[in-house]
Amino acid sequence: MINAKAETIQENPAFKNLFVRKRCLIPADGFYEWKQTEKGKQPMRIMMKNGELFSFAGLFDTWTKPNGEKLHSCTIITTKPNEIVSDIHDRMPVILRQEDEDLWLDREWFDPDLLGSLLVPFDAGQMRAYPVSTMVGSPKNDVPECIEEVSWQ
Repeated sequence: MINAKAETIQENPAFKNLFVRKRCLIPADGFYEWKQTEKGKQPMRIMMKNGELFSFAGLFDTWTKPNGEKLHSCTIITTKPNEIVSDIHDRMPVILRQEDEDLWLDREWFDPDLLGSLLVPFDAGQMRAYPVSTMVGSPKNDVPECIEEVSWQ
């Protein structure tokens, strides 16, 4: 699935039913966006200042193919960027506060206004961004060097 925009999630036919009962958490310790510079594009790693794990707000679904095989998919919900990300990209993933995670996951309860109020930019004061190697541009590079800070390239 493509990313789901927080601003239209309740109207979008692809996501509105998932928003009611198929909400999930997608754990991460950081994410990457590419910043346009005078020299080209520079990958940036965005993470919590304290280095802790966090959760993206997500939606999931399971599709059954004609042959009966099941296909599991998920999407990350995005929102407008906070002050850290706005210098890099025009959107950012919704990062849930830890105290809101149980509410997000509760399938028996649904208040669209309250859930919608969780889909906002995360507190920039708790985040940092730094340049990383262009190695992150290839999924075959699953090595520690991908998260090490580098000089601006």
